[in-house]
Amino acid sequence: MTDAPAPGEPDRQGLDARLVVERHGFRLDVALTAAPGDVVALLGPNGAGKTTALRVLAGLEPLAEGHLRLDGAPLERVPPESRPVGVVFQDYLLFPHLSALDNVAFGPRCQGMTRAEARARAAVWLERMGLADHAAARPRRLSGGQAQRVALARALATRPRLLLLDEPLAALDARTRLEVRAQLRRHLAEFEAVAVLVTHDPLDAMVLADRLVVVEHGRVVQEGAPAEIARRPRTDYIARLVGLNLYRGEAEGHTVRLDGGPSITTTEELSGPVFVAFPPAAVTLFRDRPTGASARNLWRCEVAGVETHGDQIRADLTGELPLAADLTTVAAAELGLHPGAPVWATVKATQTHAYPA
Repeated sequence: MTDAPAPGEPDRQGLDARLVVERHGFRLDVALTAAPGDVVALLGPNGAGKTTALRVLAGLEPLAEGHLRLDGAPLERVPPESRPVGVVFQDYLLFPHLSALDNVAFGPRCQGMTRAEARARAAVWLERMGLADHAAARPRRLSGGQAQRVALARALATRPRLLLLDEPLAALDARTRLEVRAQLRRHLAEFEAVAVLVTHDPLDAMVLADRLVVVEHGRVVQEGAPAEIARRPRTDYIARLVGLNLYRGEAEGHTVRLDGGPSITTTEELSGPVFVAFPPAAVTLFRDRPTGASARNLWRCEVAGVETHGDQIRADLTGELPLAADLTTVAAAELGLHPGAPVWATVKATQTHAYPA
């Protein structure tokens, strides 16, 4: 999408940053690196520091410590309007009095283009977004998906070296979100500079990003490819995000003694501190202790709560091993599940996954 560097331009090295911010008892300390073409998703619970990190990258918040370099050039003292950065805000923040065309042309005009040049570039971007027929429309006449694409076109029309997306799909309904997520993935795949996405939605992160950086309490707790993080979560937040039961303990062969809990038998043979994970769907529930059961992982539990989870029922259990179990509506009815009901839970060793902590 962006032009190749002309002779004499600096090498396009991507993003190299350590973002340190201190305020009101909160400290953010996050390192971020990304090569041109990378899409990095910042993921984490509310208050983790994701949006603060994005504001620092955009120049809307100062660094207390650390550094921020883009393509080798320091940005710490560069004002927001002079940074080669495009931003797509959660609420898009389109100018209500301008047409879609002039909204997209605004950035190039600020860069010194004539009105005719800026509108010509904007027309190209609206064509790429499939919005050529809506060039004259003002934001109030656009659907949520169309407004999101206009906001993206406005950010990309300045040919940024860093694209920041703050919950770009959060304002869309579920149906529109599916369509726009697919379109956004295509545009990000064509983007030749660095893109940083902030989201609460694990599906957005998994679909749109090449790499996830998970932030909790202002610190990076895990980063890597989406598939690796989904397979090997390292905190309870990540485990819940990807839909796994997660425990930490000490392994000795095929047995993992959990911190402050029972043991779990696994297929992996390990030694030392480990995590053990398994999906709620791997849990089988019984009202009475199963007789002759071959499962070595068997725990007495109590139903703490029951809720609909997709097309299944999710039971949250307490007792010997707190865990989540997924079962069909029919199975839940046959078991008579309700808060306070005693149950036995089993998980086959072959359905667990243990890995070093």
